[in-house]
Amino acid sequence: MNNLPFSRKNYQLMITGLVVLVLGLVIMTLDTEPYGFGFVGLTLGPLVVFTGFIIELVAILYRPTEQKR
Repeated sequence: MNNLPFSRKNYQLMITGLVVLVLGLVIMTLDTEPYGFGFVGLTLGPLVVFTGFIIELVAILYRPTEQKR
């Protein structure tokens, strides 16, 4: 019996979510407009970060189905 709170799939999703979060933060810094007021800094970057948070939420709530033997 597995006593860990999450399965391998949960941890894979958490790592994916963290990578997407960091990617979104990096995208926000790449904006060439002053103070990050361009499309990349105000729209694209925050959407990618938001997607990362959604992936993290799914990773926490994901419950794998029991396999029948």
